[in-house]
Amino acid sequence: MELQVTNSPFNQEQIELLNRLIPTLNDGQKTWLSGYLTAIQGIAAVTAPAGGIQQPVQSAGVAPANTPTVSREVTVLFGSQTGNSSGLSKKLAKKLEEQGLQVTLSAMGDFKPNGLKKIENLLIIVSTHGEGEPPDNAIPLHEFLHSKRAPKLDGLRYSVLALGDTSYEFFCQTGKDFDNRLQELGGTALVPRVDCDVDFDEAAAEWMNDVLASLSSTPASAGTVTSEAVGAAGSSEESEFNRTNPFKAEVLENLNLNGRGSDRETRHIELSLEGSNLDYEPGDSLGVYPENHPRLVDELIASMEWNADERVTVNKSGEQVSVREALLRYFEITAVTKPVVEQLAKLSPGSGLPALLADDSEFRKVMNGCDLLDLVQDYGLKGISAASFIAVLRKIPARLYSIASSSKSFPDEVHLTVRTVRYESRGRERYGVCSVHLAERTEIGDTLPVFIQQNPNFKLPENPDAPIIMVGPGTGVAPFRSFLGEREETGAEGKTWLFYGDQHFSTDFLYQTEWQRWLKDGVLTKMDVAFSRDTEEKVYVQHRMLEHSKELYQWIQEGAVIYICGDEKRMAHDVHAALATILEQEGGLTPEQAAEYLTRLQQEKRYQRDVY
Repeated sequence: MELQVTNSPFNQEQIELLNRLIPTLNDGQKTWLSGYLTAIQGIAAVTAPAGGIQQPVQSAGVAPANTPTVSREVTVLFGSQTGNSSGLSKKLAKKLEEQGLQVTLSAMGDFKPNGLKKIENLLIIVSTHGEGEPPDNAIPLHEFLHSKRAPKLDGLRYSVLALGDTSYEFFCQTGKDFDNRLQELGGTALVPRVDCDVDFDEAAAEWMNDVLASLSSTPASAGTVTSEAVGAAGSSEESEFNRTNPFKAEVLENLNLNGRGSDRETRHIELSLEGSNLDYEPGDSLGVYPENHPRLVDELIASMEWNADERVTVNKSGEQVSVREALLRYFEITAVTKPVVEQLAKLSPGSGLPALLADDSEFRKVMNGCDLLDLVQDYGLKGISAASFIAVLRKIPARLYSIASSSKSFPDEVHLTVRTVRYESRGRERYGVCSVHLAERTEIGDTLPVFIQQNPNFKLPENPDAPIIMVGPGTGVAPFRSFLGEREETGAEGKTWLFYGDQHFSTDFLYQTEWQRWLKDGVLTKMDVAFSRDTEEKVYVQHRMLEHSKELYQWIQEGAVIYICGDEKRMAHDVHAALATILEQEGGLTPEQAAEYLTRLQQEKRYQRDVY
């Protein structure tokens, strides 16, 4: 509805301004503006002189005398590897805007660190990657803040939401780094830092609500963020299905990609998304909620002498299921985290757990590869009731898998490439929770609870003519099947080069016929392979890259985007070192210059990694 000129107290220029502004306002902004106008009208009435002639009312944006100025500008920065921090940041930014705040939302990698000096309100959401390291897009800001170039930030108000996993030694370390450093530089915490485990929905919602209350001039009116809303972070906004409300996807196909005689098992899983309204792009991941192995569940129940049919509470809403059902589908039992051990030590003070917790190095050594059954048997925890024991466990986390299909090639479907994990330790067979669930106990026609995890940090270039270099040994090749399927459907003209490796050519060449077809059709320009066990000297993908260093360097000079997917500790590190060597050899750079060059490529989104 437009403001009409008839009987209007506004002149034509003001009317045009209002008609442009008002339709763009959301409900929260309209409410804030109404309250603001009421407030300044009250100020004007109080300051009116006895003669009835009002003094000029202060213009919008100028605080009345003796009233503290509260900045309405907020900067939200996120550091994300898999997309969780990115999704949460978008939810937070939307909520802040609804409260009438002016929000700048940015990935840390896109943010110019010198701009920190101009910020009054800063909110950081950041995950911890690997062994206490920042995610790739957070590295430049992290390094800047910890350098001598970091400015004093005495006027800064900030808060940090840290995402992590308590099964890792350096839990939420990157978030702690940012919090401590901002405080050292003079910043003041708006609200205390919150450290989140893999089940972050409730903790993140509470932090957001505290932040909203702190920044709002009328805290009581600040909108509430629920854990359900947070759970939608990183999922398709148009679908009702997300992390906290997964879609039950029917299994359409489940087959072993490895040939007879291979000592590996890699499952190709095809799932139906029909009716879910879930959508994804190449580079995104699928979250799968698995079930624990029934054998491990039954052995744990037997060791504790529990009644498998006893009813226990599994969530805050009071839902109750049997002990066996709870351990099978709701709680993590294959990894032991320090918070869980601390709670169990309180329940069993006479066990050896309190002494174990007192020695950090011994604790890490003992817990490496330990599951709950080990803990129960080694420390004599029998005697704790099922209800008390289960109450301290953390929820079973979803497993994220790089999507191996293009939705343009396979509408209403999503494909996964999953390596089955089996090994023996401490005299017992151990299993990868989700991989063995998929390999042994998932049949065609079954359903799996799934959700889409968007990953903005691993995306095809916007320019379809840009060359791409893909490095993905083993199951790391999954997203590149998605990339090439997408480029085939869209008719992208850019050159493509795939480096792939595994153990044996004859039994472990995943999706071999598809790569050959794409090579024949020109969708895949070049492919180099490394099968490490087929030669006397082991050859890996980084060796193939070094063999083609001159041509690889030429592609990079032509604007190629480099993608790496797979093992973070070994493969990704070795490939990164190979890229640096290529830049030194072919580009004449020093090691320091090569490192800076790769950092710049990351900032320009020309070097992207999906590593785990």
